[in-house]
Amino acid sequence: MKRIIWTFWVFALALSALWFFADTLWPAQSNYFALRTVWIQYSGVLAIGTMSVAMVLATRPAWLEPRLNGLDKMYRLHKWLGIAALAAATVHWLWAQGTKWAVGWGWLTRPARKPRAEADSMGSIESALRGWRGLAEDLGEWAFYAVAVLLVLALLKRFPYRLFAKTHHWMAAIYLVLAFHTLVLVQFTYWAQPVGWALAMLLASGTVSAVWVLLGRIGAQRTARGVIESLQAYPALNVLETTLRMDPGWPGHRPGQFAFAMSNPKEGPHPYTLASAWVPEDRRITFITKALGDHTRRLPERLRVGDRVTVEGPYGCFTFDDGRARQIWIGAGIGITPFIARMKFLAQHEGQDARPIDLFHPTSDVDPKAIEKLRADSQAAGVALHLFIDKKDGRLTGERLRAMVPGWKDASVWFCGPTAFGRALRADLLAQGLEPEAFHQELFEMR
Repeated sequence: MKRIIWTFWVFALALSALWFFADTLWPAQSNYFALRTVWIQYSGVLAIGTMSVAMVLATRPAWLEPRLNGLDKMYRLHKWLGIAALAAATVHWLWAQGTKWAVGWGWLTRPARKPRAEADSMGSIESALRGWRGLAEDLGEWAFYAVAVLLVLALLKRFPYRLFAKTHHWMAAIYLVLAFHTLVLVQFTYWAQPVGWALAMLLASGTVSAVWVLLGRIGAQRTARGVIESLQAYPALNVLETTLRMDPGWPGHRPGQFAFAMSNPKEGPHPYTLASAWVPEDRRITFITKALGDHTRRLPERLRVGDRVTVEGPYGCFTFDDGRARQIWIGAGIGITPFIARMKFLAQHEGQDARPIDLFHPTSDVDPKAIEKLRADSQAAGVALHLFIDKKDGRLTGERLRAMVPGWKDASVWFCGPTAFGRALRADLLAQGLEPEAFHQELFEMR
């Protein structure tokens, strides 16, 4: 989390600093309309800058994953950038439209327009851009309304994921409109200064990314096909275990990673954690999915052995890499999935990781068959399993965890489960002396 927080603020402050080298929020001509002009420029630069980076992240660039500590963190940064872009764009819109309304209502008097410079004195490029101003303003206004609606829908968790994925796709087309709006209306003198150079790079990378999205090329080079070999339902848990045999082209994965799977093009790809270790000889992968929405609830009815599935990935850096003397795993509910994959890997590679590992599995639902398989996996991997069934054992807390693992300060903690639960455990353990970098949390939220 710290890495993406720093990335967000460093980018916002760096872009602001470049703008301040070129302009000022306190113009020498201290009247409302002069102030409005610079605030429109500043808020517009921030809005399109943050949206450009968000557009690049939307393409799931593999080269950025290790630098931002996984696609889950990249998507969290993408979300923050989207919210920041909406906030800056709202300020931009209020300065632009609010002033027009105030003039229309008689609250403000617009100053007399200065004589426009002759086209030949402006230069051919500036003159051409000046001719597009009216269209750029109108398109930018309507694009802002569309962006506001789509971003609000993206933040509403009750809005179905399949509809979110389809409507959010339109953001790429709207971005291109806003890029045109920016190109025409940004202060022309900026282009000869560092803020203009940065803006040009942002617009170029955002435009390429938007076209990539519209062409449906996201993850195209990391996509393979597979066939469903088996389906195992656990009704008490509302969970379905699906095993695929992959065609050549799947590069393999590490335990703890996830992939986007698509069994129905109308639904589109959905992200699922991989619950199996990769064995190149048999090319099988397993997903464990919980019925958390309309799509996952319908999977047991729709999927059949023999169905073809498209898989994109793998993604994620929740891969248990550290140099600590021991590890503590916490898989809450369906968050147990990456730990199942890791246990299968350890069972297949005996002696590769001999340090003590404690696995805590808090759950409110119990299926005897699933618990039996979990116990077998933990025993084969040499992992100490601690079950916390809510009705019988109560809730897992930091205090109970510390009491059960005396050497917890020497351990790294790997958490996958409800975000709020993870935050509470992290705060408790850090308050008692755990180093911040020793706590790893999978932020498995794609919106």
